Amino acid sequence: MATYHEQSTQNDTLKLRRLIQELPSFTFEFFRGIEHTTSSKTRIAYAYDLHVFFTFLTTQLVAFKSYTIENFPIKALESITPDHIEYYLDYLSYYQNTSSTDQKNVQKEHSNKERAKLRKLASLRSFYNYYYKKQKITFNPVVLVDLPKIHNKHIVRLEANEVADLLDIVESGEALTKKERQYHQKTKQRDLALITLLLGTGIRVSECVGLDIRDVDFTKNGLRIIRKGGNEVIVYFGDEVSEALQCYLEERKRIIPQMGHENALFLSLQERRISVRSVQNLVKKYAKQITALKNISPHKLRSTYGTALYQETGDIYLVADVLGHQDVNTTKKHYAAIEDERRRKAAKSVTLRKN
Repeated sequence: MATYHEQSTQNDTLKLRRLIQELPSFTFEFFRGIEHTTSSKTRIAYAYDLHVFFTFLTTQLVAFKSYTIENFPIKALESITPDHIEYYLDYLSYYQNTSSTDQKNVQKEHSNKERAKLRKLASLRSFYNYYYKKQKITFNPVVLVDLPKIHNKHIVRLEANEVADLLDIVESGEALTKKERQYHQKTKQRDLALITLLLGTGIRVSECVGLDIRDVDFTKNGLRIIRKGGNEVIVYFGDEVSEALQCYLEERKRIIPQMGHENALFLSLQERRISVRSVQNLVKKYAKQITALKNISPHKLRSTYGTALYQETGDIYLVADVLGHQDVNTTKKHYAAIEDERRRKAAKSVTLRKN
């Protein structure tokens, strides 16, 4: 039987094949070429981005309207200019496309802000760089286009008192609606263990839902997780997480899972492995009871843990390692405000004259 991660990879492979069929035939070479240096989810994101790009070319630019996406020739890539790419970035701000739903054509609206534009431009850069290095094209217009200016955004996280309030709400069910309280009686131990785990380890929601029972080791208080990119690591947790997990596992023993979900640590009410979307919804359900000003998601719980760990240790490299950031600059960017506060405190700690 395939593991959760093996099954996810298989599903991603099939999904990518379907997406590639909707792209120019020569793009197959690109996806095959980057297979060993990217994750399956990154390749799927590239496929979506490239479909938007070729849709733009064949519907918005007169020079390319004679082509369909599927028959777009590789040599036509050389006819695309930096001006075309800049027009594309402007197009991304707001556009509509037609999708088929229940045999009806529905106009869907899309908008992209600066970070989304940057990601789509990065996809295009990788795409053009591949064919340029392979000498399949002689001109790369994307390198002549400036990257969109990215404004730093405030990192949303929970304060210590909000963390305590969140866990109290999960445990008590207070302030939930009557319908929510009915479900709460069935899911309290699971929800408490899950949210305590996210807050106490900083693991990603995808890593959390992929956990099997055998991945938890209470002798070492460690979790075996599969990081983005497929690396297997051990993440350690404290006594509060251990207690919450053990209470849940006692209840978990009395649940008979659906076939194929016997090993899953966290189960849905349907006795199947809980999904990423379900975890996102339950975090939002509880978090809205403690703060109306912060949009709290599982990723914000990860930021909360990273902040607490950095405040306790002051070691940005340790935080990067525990959170699984491949580049410490990613970590520094997230916790720059805390670093600035530490520098301010350090400056005040030096006395030049004693009174």
